Amino acid sequence: MSNSQTPYDSLHRALHEPKRLAIVSALASSDKGLTFNELREIGDLTDGNLNRHLKMLEEEKIIKLKKVLAGGRARTVVSLSAAGKRRFLEYLNALEVVLKDASKAVKAGEKAAAKGLRAKTA
Repeated sequence: MSNSQTPYDSLHRALHEPKRLAIVSALASSDKGLTFNELREIGDLTDGNLNRHLKMLEEEKIIKLKKVLAGGRARTVVSLSAAGKRRFLEYLNALEVVLKDASKAVKAGEKAAAKGLRAKTA
């Protein structure tokens, strides 16, 4: 993140959508990748929805798709690309900053509200 960017700028839209976040999170924990069927189950998605999300992630160079033969059948194996892993870690770091800042703001607001309430009742 450069000095002119805010943490919000690093919340990549390709990763921030909940289903894509679930897909990428699952892939990040798998060294060998996951099959289309495994991702469909993990994300609770239809074939069409999963295809759409995978296409978007592939266009963004976050994932790699590979066709393999297993038991005489072609299977699609999806894995996180090196660039995808880097972007995912950047996303997680930015999200952590955003969440910490939000938590501080909420706590500061609660303290200010409590002070205001005490001042009114005094």
